[in-house]
Amino acid sequence: MTITITAFERSPDGGKGLARDTRLRWALEETGQAYEARLVSFAAMKEPAHLRLQPFGQIPTYEEGDLALFETGAIVLHLAQSHPGLLPGDANARARAIAWMFAALNTVEPPILDLVVAKFQEGDRPWAKERLPLVEDRIRHRLVQLAARLGDADWLDGAFSAGDLMMVSVLLRLRPSGILDEFPRLAAYVARGEARPAYQRAFAAQWAVNAAKPQAG
Repeated sequence: MTITITAFERSPDGGKGLARDTRLRWALEETGQAYEARLVSFAAMKEPAHLRLQPFGQIPTYEEGDLALFETGAIVLHLAQSHPGLLPGDANARARAIAWMFAALNTVEPPILDLVVAKFQEGDRPWAKERLPLVEDRIRHRLVQLAARLGDADWLDGAFSAGDLMMVSVLLRLRPSGILDEFPRLAAYVARGEARPAYQRAFAAQWAVNAAKPQAG
């Protein structure tokens, strides 16, 4: 059965790999699964056909035979549990890897997304200058904790896992802000993730879509 995912027809980041379809592409590459990408516009994301797959009008979605999924974390977990490559064989180690997936999405990513909102959606509000340092401090607090846990290890819990895939993907969103560079261990951790052949293939696939024609504007 062919796996089909949805991805932005034109990614808001211009192809930097920050959109969530890159996380899904990466997981598919790590698990050796062939797939097709159906590109959708912002208008199409709000139409009934897409909303039947993704009730919140977002990307990516995942279709394989009779199975249709949304939410990147759920899709990556499904792939990791269905195919070798992203979860260790030991039951306890598998549980810890899954815990790191949840930590990436529920603990580390929210303040990072809040920074995006503070800068680009609320940047013109009269209170924006006062709020921005508070958001950045919350991010740094999480990164201090994460860097302490990572220490000098290559990955969060032994071998590379789905937990690392999600955490690296989340931390990549910080690169434009410069905050990641304040934490050399985490910057090196992200670089190791980007250096993986599976990530390189995933990035190239989404970049090929976004480099197909000049960005508007």
